[in-house]
Amino acid sequence: MSRRLVDLVVISDIHLGTYGCRASEALAYLSSIKPQRLILNGDIVDGWQFKKKYWPASHTKVVKEILHLAAKGTEVYYLPGNHDEYFRKFVGYTLGNIHIENKLVQEIDGKTAWFFHGDVFDVTMQHSKWLTRLGSESYDFLIWLNYQVNRVLEFMGKEKKSFSKQIKNGVKSAVKYINKFEELCAEIAVSKGYDYVICGHIHQPEIRTISFEEKNVMYLNSGDWVENMTALEYNKGEWNIHTEGAAPKDTTEDKNTEEIFQEMLLELGLPTAAR
Repeated sequence: MSRRLVDLVVISDIHLGTYGCRASEALAYLSSIKPQRLILNGDIVDGWQFKKKYWPASHTKVVKEILHLAAKGTEVYYLPGNHDEYFRKFVGYTLGNIHIENKLVQEIDGKTAWFFHGDVFDVTMQHSKWLTRLGSESYDFLIWLNYQVNRVLEFMGKEKKSFSKQIKNGVKSAVKYINKFEELCAEIAVSKGYDYVICGHIHQPEIRTISFEEKNVMYLNSGDWVENMTALEYNKGEWNIHTEGAAPKDTTEDKNTEEIFQEMLLELGLPTAAR
């Protein structure tokens, strides 16, 4: 299958390692594109959940596909978020076409774009990590419950539902927080003279122009792969939000995580472990 050529793709909040991660959809999307630049804008891997030891082979396939894109010439930038903040220890590290940075400023057709995850603007993240983790645990339970319900719906041939998305969109305080987050990002971007500010973090895909002190900035958010299955694409001078549909059933041979990992090592030209 031929891949779709894209100038730039921004994807965030896949949350590999959680029950809510829609790894099949993420894999289907990544396998369908050939971007010149791929920006992984935080929370790709959910480090907070590693203790639960949930890591199916489908999640390893997503990592493998990202490495495959890098091996084939795509410039990949990893900007860690709050759930994969462990990788911030490696900021400045480069391996082939893979670069790890805290934030990224790049020129796009003569305009300046500022990329970062967004958790630095979250007051609860800065001052009350225990409170944030408490909220995250509740959210994770909701996602787990949603996962179980969707398994039943899928078996019955019915459309999947997103409880978390419906609740978030219906709670006034959540809507107010999202608006405040977007406006704060735009305000800082205007003060720095940026044309675009591109975030993740709040799981709310968006493209809109925000005015501040008679100046405009385009605010963009790549959404997530738990609730929305969205990514940002820039191609031929235009920004778009791509929403991935239901992924086709994986009919390839079901390989375990160890087999996929060995293939990844071979693809990168690294020695494989002895069997």
